[in-house]
Amino acid sequence: MSATAGQAGEVQSLADRLNIESGQVVMEVGYDDDVAVDLRDAIIERVEELVDEDTDEVCDAVLLWWRDEDGDLVDVLVDVRTPLAESGVVWLLVPKAGRDGHIEPSDIAEAAQTVGLQQTSNVNAGKDWIATRLVSPKVGRR
Repeated sequence: MSATAGQAGEVQSLADRLNIESGQVVMEVGYDDDVAVDLRDAIIERVEELVDEDTDEVCDAVLLWWRDEDGDLVDVLVDVRTPLAESGVVWLLVPKAGRDGHIEPSDIAEAAQTVGLQQTSNVNAGKDWIATRLVSPKVGRR
């Protein structure tokens, strides 16, 4: 098995761990040239295309690439909640500790709580990124 084939399997497994399924509408916010391209490509392969923040569609998931210098996390979380399905999930992708743009977990938790989201888990999203799963509290979901 080549290194490339092994890496592709790891990325596919990560897309599975994000619970991104074929047919879902996935919105992407904060794309830049520093994102985890392998992860992004695997998700696009699964859903065919990502929609942007101007979509009128109800979204099953949001991929939110966010760095410390990107502004106010609370504001963007409010914005991405608007098109999110009641049972939808926000995957907040931030640079890992020690990398430029890293956001402290306590800041993520505070921002999520401020907009009424709960942090449920973290997933290694590649060499430079960590993904935090944010959802509406169960009492607010059906």
